Amino acid sequence: MRILVVEDDPLLRDGLVDLLKGAGHVVDMVSDGLTATKRGMDPELDLILLDIMLPKLDGIEVCHRLRKARPDLPILMLTAKGAEEDKVRGLKVGADDYVTKPFGARELLARIAALGRRAKSAPAEPEIIEIDNCRFDLGHCEARRNSKSIPLTPRETGILRWLHRHKARTVSRNELLEQVWGANANMETRTVDVTIANLRQKIERDHANPKIIVSVKGVGYAWGKP
Repeated sequence: MRILVVEDDPLLRDGLVDLLKGAGHVVDMVSDGLTATKRGMDPELDLILLDIMLPKLDGIEVCHRLRKARPDLPILMLTAKGAEEDKVRGLKVGADDYVTKPFGARELLARIAALGRRAKSAPAEPEIIEIDNCRFDLGHCEARRNSKSIPLTPRETGILRWLHRHKARTVSRNELLEQVWGANANMETRTVDVTIANLRQKIERDHANPKIIVSVKGVGYAWGKP
C-alpha cells in the first residue's frame, strides 16, 4: 500500500517509515497537520497513519477534514497511552482504528493489513446517482430526466464520477484534467470549461442556475448546489 505517515517526532517518524518500507509499503511522510490535510487528498494514497498531537493542525481536525473529503480513506490514529478521550474523539470524527504509544511493530503492521483488506473488500462507489430529479447511470454513460434518456460521453461520465466522489470539496480544473483526461494530458484548462458547458446543456434544468455541477469562482467546480 501507499501510506502517509503523519508524525512530528523525527525519531518515531523515521522508525515508522523504516518499518513500513521494510514490510513492502510505499511511504510518504509529513510532520504537521496542514500539510497532512493537503497530502491526504491524493487519490493514490491507500492509508494514513496519523498522530493526534501535531503542529499547525491537530490530528483530530485532520481526520475530520479528510473523512469529509475522502470517506473511503483508511485512517489509523496514533494515541498516547491512557488517553481514552483522544481515542473516543478520533473514532467520532471518523478514524477507522487506533494504536496506543508505545506500540509493537507486529501489532501496527497487523492493524494496517486489516484496514487494507477491509478497504479492498468495500463496495465499489455507486454507479447510480440521483440529484435534482436527474438520474445518472454512470456504468452505462447515461442520464435520465423526465423519462428522457440522455447519452453521456466517457469524458462527461468521468467528470460526474470524480465530482461526486469528492463532493465534500471543490475540484480544480487541473485536477479534472489529470484525473479524467489523464495525468499527462497536454491540454489547457479551457478544455474542462467547454466540456462542462456542453454537459450542463444536457443535464441541467436551468442552465443559468446549475444545481448539479456548480462553478466556484477562481477555484473550479463542485458537486451539487452549496
